[in-house]
Parts: sequence; C-alpha cells; structure tokens
Amino acid sequence: MPLLVLPFPAIDPVLFQIGPFALRWYALAYIVGIVLAWRYMRQLVLNDRLWGNSPRPTPLDLDDFVVWGTLGIILGGRLGYVLFYNPAYYLANPAEALAVWTGGMSFHGGFAGTVIAMILFAWRRNLSIWRLFDLAGTAAPIGLFFGRIANFINAELWGRPADVPWAFVFPGAGPEPRHPSQLYEAALEGIVLFIVIRILTHRYQMLQRPGFVAGAFAFGYGIARCIAELYRVPDAHIGYLSSFVTMGMILSLPMILTGAAVMIWSLRKASVTA
Repeated sequence: MPLLVLPFPAIDPVLFQIGPFALRWYALAYIVGIVLAWRYMRQLVLNDRLWGNSPRPTPLDLDDFVVWGTLGIILGGRLGYVLFYNPAYYLANPAEALAVWTGGMSFHGGFAGTVIAMILFAWRRNLSIWRLFDLAGTAAPIGLFFGRIANFINAELWGRPADVPWAFVFPGAGPEPRHPSQLYEAALEGIVLFIVIRILTHRYQMLQRPGFVAGAFAFGYGIARCIAELYRVPDAHIGYLSSFVTMGMILSLPMILTGAAVMIWSLRKASVTA
C-alpha cells in the first residue's frame, strides 16, 4: 500500500431525512445540475454576440423545456441502465426497473432520452432542432460534473487498484487503494469539456454554425469517457468485454463517430452557405 493513500471521506449518502422522506446527495446533484444548466442556457440565448443573426430558442422556450429535459434524463438514464447494463436481472424483476431510488443510471441512456425529448419539443414548438442540440451541448458538462461528484460521495463506480499518492480505499471495494475514477470523470467530462465548449462558443462563435457545438460535445464526451474507463472498474456483472474494453467504451464509440461527422457536416454546410 502506498504511504500517502488517502482515507475515504465518510459522507452519508443521505443529506437529511424527515420521517420517510430522504434527500440524497445523488438526487441533489441532479437537481443542481439541471437548474444550473437551465440558467446557463438562458444566459447564452440572451447574448446576441454569440449568435449574430442566427435564430435561437427564447428564454421562455427554455423554461418550458426544463420539464421535458428532466423526464428525458431520468427515464432515459434509468431505462438505459436496465437495457445496457443489467437486462437479465430486470427481466426477472420487472417491478424494479423504474425504482430509480435504488441506484443505477446510464449516461448513454440519459443522453438518448434527452435527444428524444428535444426532438419532440422542437417539433411541438417549431424550433430548429440543431439549435436546441447545441444549447444542450453547452450545458451538459455542468450536470455531468455534479453527477460524478455524487458517484464519489456514494463510493460507487470506483477505479482500478493504484499506487498513486491520491488513491483511496473505498468502502466495499476491498483493502486495495484505488483510482478515484469518479473524480477523473468529473474533471474530464465536466470541467475540461465545459471549458473546451465555452471556448468554441465565446471565442469562435460556433453557435452560429448549427450542429457544431452538439457534435463537439458528443465527440468530446466520448473521448473523455473512454480515457476514464481505462481507470474505472466495470460493473461486476458485466466485467471487461475484451482485455481492457468495457461497455462504457463500446457505448461511447458511436458518440465519437457521430460527433465527428456532425462537426464536419456543420463546417461544410457553413462554407457552402457563406
């Protein structure tokens, strides 16, 4: 064991409880992430410099979309976990499929659910779907950051055994010190990806090129997730699919390819219409 191994901070997953009602850090992370993402998107649509003459949703549109997006995140995230990560268990126990309070959410499922919610909302409001995709791409890293911090507090999704001085011994993960892979993901998928997209929107005005920011988010998330998966232990009931390959990597590959294709399409479309 390395001499500088860090003791895991014993934080109760339940923030506070009143009778049968309990507010967990994980639920609070979702609430804070969604609220901050909504406020950030409202701020962006009010900044005329970022859009030029390009049309965009109004703040009122975003206010109404919050409910749609929240349902897409929660339902898609839960169903994605059920289908991608543990279908056999939930086929045998179907009543537990929607029991989100027991844990188990998939980013890729939440991503798909949010995309569906955005398509339906844009169709209902007669909005440009690419503008809505771009706005979601600017704000998604905020929610990812808080979600990964909640994973760390819950001592779940821990990393592989490590001898680095910032390794933690996670409760329930055995005596070996491990990579805090949740914090790696919070940094890569949250902070780094947010900064990259912020540069694209504010320095290069990429919100004026429909689809580019959305593609950049999908591409960037896929890369960040694949890097983090090198340090994260996959779910025990799935394990490694092949040597170091995990389900998270497999599900991220379509995001990388699609994101790259959308960015190229956006740039080519902009050069044709220029």
